[in-house]
Amino acid sequence: MHKEKLRIAFISDIHGNLPALEAVFRSIASFEVDSVICLGDIVGYGARPNECVELLRQNSIPSILGNHDAAIIGSLPPSRMNTNARIAAEWTIANLNSDNRKFLQQLPMTMELQSILCVHSSPNAPDQWEYLFSPTEAATSFSAFTQSVCFFGHTHCPVLFTNPIDGRRLINVGSVGQPRDRDPRSCFGLYDTKSGSFRWIRVEYDFSEAARHIIEAGLPAYLAERLSSGS
Repeated sequence: MHKEKLRIAFISDIHGNLPALEAVFRSIASFEVDSVICLGDIVGYGARPNECVELLRQNSIPSILGNHDAAIIGSLPPSRMNTNARIAAEWTIANLNSDNRKFLQQLPMTMELQSILCVHSSPNAPDQWEYLFSPTEAATSFSAFTQSVCFFGHTHCPVLFTNPIDGRRLINVGSVGQPRDRDPRSCFGLYDTKSGSFRWIRVEYDFSEAARHIIEAGLPAYLAERLSSGS
């Protein structure tokens, strides 16, 4: 009998940070996980985009498109990004190989499974890359989907919003490669589809190695420095 997918690991915002992604995969392997899903921004900021994309490809990880991924394939002009993000996007465009670019080009904007919706930014017009930080923004977003839970990333800050009317949830799973909640450890989420339980997992990794990759690539030093502070 086919086994139902019960426990899912959600990862997001890897941003070319290979040491962080490898550490997260090691952590995921220690849990009884039935599948792993990536919520976008595989590339951007970090200096190991090819290796990160290839690791997802080798492990057949279903993924959706993030705004930094979109910038690499030409559907989001890098000029709409801040200076550091634009420089990193232009560097990634120049350094990402054709096979990995084709992989990004094929990523969907959203993904649905069972009673779950997956987006990168917000269920409100996912291709507009809106940021979802506050309960007020969450209240508006609940009207944009019907599933019992929507998983997202984009802000790099783990948070959970619950709709007081029907108990539906919006869950930000945090960032693998560039946390911004003042905790430099990688973050991913574990969700049990049967019980509905969810928890964040924090993972130590060698951010000094990721920082060294960034500096050696000639990318802005700020992108390296922020890794140690989780900002």
